[in-house]
Amino acid sequence: MTKAIRIHAPGGPEAMQLEDIELPAPGPGEARVRHHAIGLNFLDVYHRTGLYKLPMPAGIGSEGAGVVEAVGSGVANVKVGDRVAYASPPPGAYAEARNIAAERLVNLPDGISFEQAAAMMLKGMTVQYLIKRTFRVQAGMTVLWHAVAGGVGLIACQWLKALGVTVIGTAGSAEKAALAKAHGCEHVVLYKEASFVDKVREVTGGRGVPAVYDSVGKDTFMASLDCLQPFGMMVSFGNASGPVQAFDLGILAAKGSLFVTRATLNTYTAKREDLVASANDLFDAVTTGKVKIEINQRYALKDAVQAHRDLEARKTTGSTILLP
Repeated sequence: MTKAIRIHAPGGPEAMQLEDIELPAPGPGEARVRHHAIGLNFLDVYHRTGLYKLPMPAGIGSEGAGVVEAVGSGVANVKVGDRVAYASPPPGAYAEARNIAAERLVNLPDGISFEQAAAMMLKGMTVQYLIKRTFRVQAGMTVLWHAVAGGVGLIACQWLKALGVTVIGTAGSAEKAALAKAHGCEHVVLYKEASFVDKVREVTGGRGVPAVYDSVGKDTFMASLDCLQPFGMMVSFGNASGPVQAFDLGILAAKGSLFVTRATLNTYTAKREDLVASANDLFDAVTTGKVKIEINQRYALKDAVQAHRDLEARKTTGSTILLP
Protein backbone atom coordinates (compact mmCIF):
# COMPACT_ATOMS: atom_id res chain seq x y z
CA MET A 1 0.00 0.00 0.00
CA THR A 2 1.06 3.57 -0.65
CA LYS A 3 -0.60 6.87 0.17
CA ALA A 4 -1.85 9.07 -2.66
CA ILE A 5 -4.16 12.04 -3.16
CA ARG A 6 -7.22 11.07 -5.18
CA ILE A 7 -10.14 13.04 -6.62
CA HIS A 8 -13.53 11.39 -7.10
CA ALA A 9 -15.30 14.45 -8.53
CA PRO A 10 -14.14 17.93 -9.60
CA GLY A 11 -14.41 20.60 -6.93
CA GLY A 12 -12.63 22.81 -4.45
CA PRO A 13 -9.50 21.88 -2.50
CA GLU A 14 -11.58 19.63 -0.26
CA ALA A 15 -12.22 17.38 -3.28
CA MET A 16 -8.74 15.94 -2.70
CA GLN A 17 -8.59 12.92 -0.42
CA LEU A 18 -5.51 11.15 0.95
CA GLU A 19 -6.07 7.44 0.41
CA ASP A 20 -4.24 4.13 0.66
CA ILE A 21 -3.86 2.56 -2.79
CA GLU A 22 -2.42 -0.65 -4.14
CA LEU A 23 0.51 0.04 -6.45
CA PRO A 24 1.07 -2.84 -8.87
CA ALA A 25 4.45 -3.86 -10.25
CA PRO A 26 5.57 -1.61 -13.13
CA GLY A 27 4.21 -2.74 -16.48
CA PRO A 28 6.18 -2.93 -19.75
CA GLY A 29 8.00 0.37 -20.34
CA GLU A 30 7.18 1.66 -16.85
CA ALA A 31 9.26 2.54 -13.80
CA ARG A 32 8.20 2.93 -10.19
CA VAL A 33 9.45 6.17 -8.62
CA ARG A 34 9.60 6.62 -4.84
CA HIS A 35 9.03 10.35 -4.46
CA HIS A 36 11.29 12.50 -2.30
CA ALA A 37 9.53 15.74 -3.33
CA ILE A 38 6.51 16.72 -5.43
CA GLY A 39 5.88 19.97 -7.29
CA LEU A 40 2.76 22.12 -6.84
CA ASN A 41 1.53 23.98 -9.92
CA PHE A 42 -1.53 25.95 -11.01
CA LEU A 43 -2.04 23.18 -13.56
CA ASP A 44 -3.06 21.01 -10.61
CA VAL A 45 -5.86 23.46 -9.81
CA TYR A 46 -7.14 23.22 -13.39
CA HIS A 47 -7.26 19.42 -13.05
CA ARG A 48 -8.90 19.53 -9.61
CA THR A 49 -11.64 21.96 -10.64
CA GLY A 50 -12.42 20.20 -13.91
CA LEU A 51 -11.25 23.07 -16.16
CA TYR A 52 -8.97 20.43 -17.67
CA LYS A 53 -11.09 17.30 -17.50
CA LEU A 54 -9.80 14.00 -16.10
CA PRO A 55 -11.50 10.60 -15.99
CA MET A 56 -12.67 10.07 -12.42
CA PRO A 57 -11.49 8.91 -9.96
CA ALA A 58 -8.13 10.48 -10.72
CA GLY A 59 -4.72 11.22 -9.30
CA ILE A 60 -3.36 14.76 -9.37
CA GLY A 61 0.02 16.40 -9.83
CA SER A 62 2.35 16.38 -12.84
CA GLU A 63 5.80 16.94 -11.36
CA GLY A 64 8.00 14.95 -9.00
CA ALA A 65 11.49 13.75 -8.16
CA GLY A 66 12.76 10.63 -6.45
CA VAL A 67 14.48 7.28 -6.84
CA VAL A 68 13.64 4.45 -9.23
CA GLU A 69 12.46 1.48 -7.13
CA ALA A 70 11.58 -0.99 -9.88
CA VAL A 71 11.34 -1.18 -13.67
CA GLY A 72 9.14 -3.14 -16.05
CA SER A 73 10.22 -5.05 -19.11
CA GLY A 74 11.82 -3.16 -21.97
CA VAL A 75 13.08 -0.24 -19.87
CA ALA A 76 16.60 0.83 -20.85
CA ASN A 77 16.92 4.55 -20.05
CA VAL A 78 16.71 4.21 -16.22
CA LYS A 79 17.59 1.55 -13.67
CA VAL A 80 16.82 0.80 -10.03
CA GLY A 81 18.57 3.32 -7.78
CA ASP A 82 18.68 6.16 -10.33
CA ARG A 83 17.84 9.67 -9.17
CA VAL A 84 15.14 10.94 -11.55
CA ALA A 85 12.58 13.66 -12.10
CA TYR A 86 9.67 14.31 -14.44
CA ALA A 87 7.04 16.84 -15.49
CA SER A 88 4.67 14.83 -17.62
CA PRO A 89 1.14 13.46 -17.74
CA PRO A 90 -0.81 11.57 -16.66
CA PRO A 91 -1.50 13.27 -13.32
CA GLY A 92 -0.59 11.27 -10.23
CA ALA A 93 2.46 12.89 -8.64
CA TYR A 94 0.67 13.60 -5.34
CA ALA A 95 1.69 10.21 -3.96
CA GLU A 96 4.42 8.54 -1.96
CA ALA A 97 5.25 6.46 -5.04
CA ARG A 98 3.87 5.90 -8.53
CA ASN A 99 4.39 4.06 -11.78
CA ILE A 100 5.11 6.19 -14.84
CA ALA A 101 6.33 5.66 -18.39
CA ALA A 102 10.11 5.41 -18.08
CA GLU A 103 10.67 7.44 -21.24
CA ARG A 104 9.22 10.48 -19.45
CA LEU A 105 11.90 10.34 -16.74
CA VAL A 106 15.18 12.23 -16.88
CA ASN A 107 18.23 11.48 -14.75
CA LEU A 108 19.22 14.18 -12.27
CA PRO A 109 22.74 15.61 -12.28
CA ASP A 110 24.61 15.37 -8.98
CA GLY A 111 24.29 19.13 -8.49
CA ILE A 112 20.47 19.11 -8.49
CA SER A 113 18.63 18.06 -5.31
CA PHE A 114 15.28 16.26 -5.23
CA GLU A 115 13.60 19.37 -3.82
CA GLN A 116 15.10 21.61 -6.50
CA ALA A 117 14.01 19.21 -9.23
CA ALA A 118 10.44 18.93 -7.95
CA ALA A 119 10.26 22.72 -7.70
CA MET A 120 11.55 23.43 -11.19
CA MET A 121 10.94 20.69 -13.75
CA LEU A 122 7.53 21.84 -14.95
CA LYS A 123 8.12 25.53 -14.33
CA GLY A 124 11.69 25.60 -15.62
CA MET A 125 11.03 23.60 -18.77
CA THR A 126 8.01 25.83 -19.38
CA VAL A 127 10.28 28.88 -19.31
CA GLN A 128 12.81 27.07 -21.51
CA TYR A 129 10.41 26.38 -24.36
CA LEU A 130 8.68 29.75 -24.06
CA ILE A 131 11.85 31.81 -24.45
CA LYS A 132 13.89 29.46 -26.64
CA ARG A 133 11.24 27.99 -28.98
CA THR A 134 7.79 29.65 -28.82
CA PHE A 135 9.21 33.14 -29.17
CA ARG A 136 12.99 33.15 -29.39
CA VAL A 137 14.16 36.11 -27.37
CA GLN A 138 17.30 37.99 -28.33
CA ALA A 139 19.64 40.13 -26.26
CA GLY A 140 18.47 43.73 -26.16
CA MET A 141 14.76 42.90 -26.36
CA THR A 142 12.15 43.95 -23.82
CA VAL A 143 9.22 41.62 -23.03
CA LEU A 144 6.18 41.70 -20.76
CA TRP A 145 5.71 38.80 -18.32
CA HIS A 146 2.55 38.50 -16.21
CA ALA A 147 2.53 37.04 -12.66
CA VAL A 148 6.23 37.67 -12.44
CA ALA A 149 6.60 36.69 -8.76
CA GLY A 150 5.26 33.16 -9.24
CA GLY A 151 7.33 30.04 -9.70
CA VAL A 152 7.49 30.35 -13.48
CA GLY A 153 7.94 34.11 -13.33
CA LEU A 154 10.94 34.10 -10.99
CA ILE A 155 12.73 31.52 -13.13
CA ALA A 156 11.91 33.55 -16.24
CA CYS A 157 13.23 36.81 -14.74
CA GLN A 158 16.61 35.28 -13.97
CA TRP A 159 16.99 33.39 -17.23
CA LEU A 160 15.95 36.37 -19.36
CA LYS A 161 18.32 38.68 -17.52
CA ALA A 162 21.15 36.22 -18.17
CA LEU A 163 20.23 36.35 -21.87
CA GLY A 164 20.35 40.16 -21.90
CA VAL A 165 16.57 40.66 -22.09
CA THR A 166 14.72 43.38 -20.13
CA VAL A 167 11.58 42.20 -18.33
CA ILE A 168 8.52 44.28 -17.53
CA GLY A 169 6.48 42.27 -15.04
CA THR A 170 3.12 42.44 -13.30
CA ALA A 171 2.57 41.57 -9.64
CA GLY A 172 -0.19 41.87 -7.07
CA SER A 173 1.66 43.45 -4.13
CA ALA A 174 4.68 45.54 -3.23
CA GLU A 175 6.25 42.48 -1.57
CA LYS A 176 5.89 40.44 -4.75
CA ALA A 177 7.24 43.33 -6.80
CA ALA A 178 10.33 43.52 -4.60
CA LEU A 179 10.83 39.76 -4.94
CA ALA A 180 10.64 39.96 -8.73
CA LYS A 181 13.10 42.85 -8.87
CA ALA A 182 15.52 40.90 -6.68
CA HIS A 183 15.41 38.16 -9.32
CA GLY A 184 16.18 40.36 -12.29
CA CYS A 185 12.88 41.94 -13.31
CA GLU A 186 13.75 45.49 -14.38
CA HIS A 187 10.26 47.03 -14.18
CA VAL A 188 7.31 45.78 -12.10
CA VAL A 189 3.75 47.06 -12.33
CA LEU A 190 1.32 46.61 -9.44
CA TYR A 191 -1.60 45.66 -11.67
CA LYS A 192 -4.21 46.54 -9.01
CA GLU A 193 -2.95 50.11 -8.86
CA ALA A 194 -1.59 51.00 -12.30
CA SER A 195 -1.98 50.19 -15.99
CA PHE A 196 0.57 47.74 -17.33
CA VAL A 197 -0.26 48.99 -20.84
CA ASP A 198 0.84 52.51 -19.87
CA LYS A 199 4.02 51.13 -18.26
CA VAL A 200 4.96 49.17 -21.37
CA ARG A 201 4.47 52.23 -23.55
CA GLU A 202 6.53 54.33 -21.14
CA VAL A 203 9.42 51.88 -20.95
CA THR A 204 9.52 51.21 -24.71
CA GLY A 205 9.03 54.80 -25.81
CA GLY A 206 5.62 53.95 -27.25
CA ARG A 207 6.87 51.11 -29.45
CA GLY A 208 5.47 48.21 -27.47
CA VAL A 209 7.10 44.84 -26.85
CA PRO A 210 7.70 42.02 -29.34
CA ALA A 211 6.22 39.41 -26.99
CA VAL A 212 3.88 39.10 -24.01
CA TYR A 213 3.99 35.94 -21.87
CA ASP A 214 0.68 35.44 -20.08
CA SER A 215 -0.38 32.69 -17.68
CA VAL A 216 -3.21 34.77 -16.17
CA GLY A 217 -5.70 34.45 -19.02
CA LYS A 218 -9.08 36.19 -19.07
CA ASP A 219 -8.20 39.24 -16.96
CA THR A 220 -5.07 40.26 -18.86
CA PHE A 221 -5.44 38.94 -22.41
CA MET A 222 -7.10 41.80 -24.25
CA ALA A 223 -5.07 44.57 -22.61
CA SER A 224 -1.92 42.58 -23.35
CA LEU A 225 -2.63 42.87 -27.07
CA ASP A 226 -2.31 46.65 -26.65
CA CYS A 227 1.24 46.15 -25.36
CA LEU A 228 2.51 44.50 -28.55
CA GLN A 229 4.37 46.15 -31.38
CA PRO A 230 3.34 45.29 -34.95
CA PHE A 231 3.93 41.58 -35.70
CA GLY A 232 4.30 40.95 -31.97
CA MET A 233 3.39 37.62 -30.38
CA MET A 234 0.90 37.04 -27.59
CA VAL A 235 2.00 33.86 -25.80
CA SER A 236 -0.81 32.47 -23.65
CA PHE A 237 0.22 29.55 -21.45
CA GLY A 238 -2.22 29.54 -18.54
CA ASN A 239 -5.66 30.50 -17.21
CA ALA A 240 -5.18 31.56 -13.59
CA SER A 241 -8.06 34.07 -13.85
CA GLY A 242 -10.15 31.87 -16.15
CA PRO A 243 -9.98 30.88 -19.82
CA VAL A 244 -9.74 33.53 -22.53
CA GLN A 245 -13.10 34.11 -24.17
CA ALA A 246 -13.71 33.98 -27.92
CA PHE A 247 -12.84 37.19 -29.74
CA ASP A 248 -12.92 38.63 -33.25
CA LEU A 249 -9.71 37.72 -35.10
CA GLY A 250 -9.97 41.06 -36.89
CA ILE A 251 -8.69 42.63 -33.66
CA LEU A 252 -5.28 41.11 -34.40
CA ALA A 253 -5.18 42.84 -37.78
CA ALA A 254 -6.29 46.17 -36.37
CA LYS A 255 -3.64 46.09 -33.65
CA GLY A 256 -0.73 45.39 -36.00
CA SER A 257 -0.96 41.93 -37.65
CA LEU A 258 -0.34 40.26 -34.32
CA PHE A 259 0.37 36.59 -33.64
CA VAL A 260 -1.31 34.58 -30.85
CA THR A 261 -0.40 31.11 -29.60
CA ARG A 262 -1.70 28.90 -26.80
CA ALA A 263 1.34 26.88 -25.79
CA THR A 264 1.67 23.80 -23.58
CA LEU A 265 4.70 21.99 -22.17
CA ASN A 266 3.25 18.62 -23.14
CA THR A 267 3.41 19.50 -26.84
CA TYR A 268 6.92 20.90 -26.69
CA THR A 269 8.28 17.86 -24.83
CA ALA A 270 6.18 15.14 -26.50
CA LYS A 271 9.27 13.74 -28.25
CA ARG A 272 11.83 12.28 -25.87
CA GLU A 273 14.69 14.09 -27.58
CA ASP A 274 12.93 17.42 -26.98
CA LEU A 275 12.24 16.49 -23.35
CA VAL A 276 15.88 15.63 -22.70
CA ALA A 277 17.17 18.72 -24.49
CA SER A 278 14.82 20.99 -22.52
CA ALA A 279 15.73 19.37 -19.20
CA ASN A 280 19.45 19.55 -19.91
CA ASP A 281 19.19 23.24 -20.84
CA LEU A 282 17.40 23.86 -17.54
CA PHE A 283 19.93 21.83 -15.54
CA ASP A 284 22.74 23.85 -17.13
CA ALA A 285 21.05 27.16 -16.26
CA VAL A 286 20.70 26.07 -12.61
CA THR A 287 24.09 24.40 -12.09
CA THR A 288 25.92 27.37 -13.63
CA GLY A 289 24.10 29.78 -11.32
CA LYS A 290 22.17 31.67 -14.01
CA VAL A 291 18.93 30.56 -12.38
CA LYS A 292 18.36 29.92 -8.68
CA ILE A 293 15.30 27.92 -7.65
CA GLU A 294 13.37 29.60 -4.84
CA ILE A 295 11.36 27.13 -2.74
CA ASN A 296 9.33 29.48 -0.62
CA GLN A 297 6.68 27.04 0.66
CA ARG A 298 6.85 23.41 1.80
CA TYR A 299 3.82 21.34 2.81
CA ALA A 300 3.42 17.74 3.87
CA LEU A 301 1.61 15.64 1.25
CA LYS A 302 -1.27 15.22 3.71
CA ASP A 303 -1.67 19.01 3.73
CA ALA A 304 -2.25 19.32 -0.02
CA VAL A 305 -5.69 20.85 0.60
CA GLN A 306 -4.16 23.78 2.47
CA ALA A 307 -1.45 24.13 -0.19
CA HIS A 308 -4.13 24.54 -2.87
CA ARG A 309 -6.02 27.06 -0.76
CA ASP A 310 -2.89 29.17 -0.36
CA LEU A 311 -2.00 28.88 -4.04
CA GLU A 312 -5.43 30.03 -5.18
CA ALA A 313 -5.46 32.85 -2.62
CA ARG A 314 -2.22 34.17 -4.18
CA LYS A 315 -0.43 33.66 -0.87
CA THR A 316 2.50 31.79 -2.42
CA THR A 317 5.58 33.07 -4.21
CA GLY A 318 8.27 31.24 -6.12
CA SER A 319 8.01 27.46 -6.08
CA THR A 320 6.03 25.25 -3.69
CA ILE A 321 6.66 21.58 -2.97
CA LEU A 322 4.86 18.76 -1.19
CA LEU A 323 6.87 16.32 0.91
CA PRO A 324 5.66 12.70 1.20
